[in-house]
Amino acid sequence: MRVHSLRALGVLGTVTAPLLMATPALSQETDSATGLIIAEGWQVVSANCTVCHSAQLVTQNSGSRNHWQGLIRWMQDTQGLWAFTPEMEDTILDYLATHYGPKAGARRPAAGPASVAAAAQSLQDARDNQRQHPGVARRGGGGRH
Repeated sequence: MRVHSLRALGVLGTVTAPLLMATPALSQETDSATGLIIAEGWQVVSANCTVCHSAQLVTQNSGSRNHWQGLIRWMQDTQGLWAFTPEMEDTILDYLATHYGPKAGARRPAAGPASVAAAAQSLQDARDNQRQHPGVARRGGGGRH
């Protein structure tokens, strides 16, 4: 019986070891206040992005560096987002593209200009909703000061 049990453990270990080794890559530490993945640049993203909208608008989206840059330009052109220094913009884009980049196996190809416009409209709709319901608390940030 013992030999059989040890063999079963050996098989179990062979099956579960790769799963256990993959677990850290799947679970990343997130900030409890914003839900952003804690990694290089997250505080810059939090400080700049949650002034006007909740961090959930970041965490529920994904896209290439170009996609995120398109959203930033749209917010700068139409929503009053301030200009970033090149270094700050690189930090923000590196973080977003790395941690909220295109999802593997996504149903759609990488976002083009139409997708950026749709995502931008989603941001506008969220802001309009926040204006219409000012008493509703937002997660991860306050209003513009």
